[in-house]
Amino acid sequence: MTLQQTRDDSTTRRRISVTINGREAAGEVDTRLTLADWLRDELDLVSVHLGCEHGVCGCCTVLLNGQSVRACLLLAVQVDGQSVETVESLSSNPQELHPIQEAFHEEHGLQCGFCTPAMVLRTKEILEEKLDRTNEEVRHEISGILCRCTGYQNIVNSVQCAARKLRGDAPSQHGDGIAPAAEVGAFEGQGGEDPAPAPIGTGDDLTSHPRSENEEARA
Repeated sequence: MTLQQTRDDSTTRRRISVTINGREAAGEVDTRLTLADWLRDELDLVSVHLGCEHGVCGCCTVLLNGQSVRACLLLAVQVDGQSVETVESLSSNPQELHPIQEAFHEEHGLQCGFCTPAMVLRTKEILEEKLDRTNEEVRHEISGILCRCTGYQNIVNSVQCAARKLRGDAPSQHGDGIAPAAEVGAFEGQGGEDPAPAPIGTGDDLTSHPRSENEEARA
């Protein structure tokens, strides 16, 4: 091995030690290896999903020292000596789900599930900061994670259900998973109320349609 090769090896690999889900993980990593690839490929934490790999979709979100970050934009060497949480930190036993996981299950806050680990971790972060949030606040807080399936409403319901569970509240009077009509309407830009249907017989005169004239001619 030449001196140049020794220098190259020493500059492209580095030993790190990171607390992952409460346990120490240590080893040598390539200095160009992303946190997402390290977690997935070397630690087998495949709940860290890779979508765009440009920091746009947010599906690779993990918690770094309690704050959400995009694992595809961080290098593994950047988290040396720090604490990382993936969704596996909540519960590894399907029979003993964390209240947030229970809420997403009960409120149908997922379909394909690709964004779900990131959504669950983001929910954990924002509810640890503040349990009482409006639906609009929740939508703002989860806006950095893209979901192509749910339309977000069931995710908002899941976050609110998780907040109730963590507060120890009774189930919502309007039923967990169903937002009040006023809130749904306001979210859809309808001012909180659906427009009243027009009475039968008002509006366009259907008898003036060309098809009606043809039917009269055949009668």
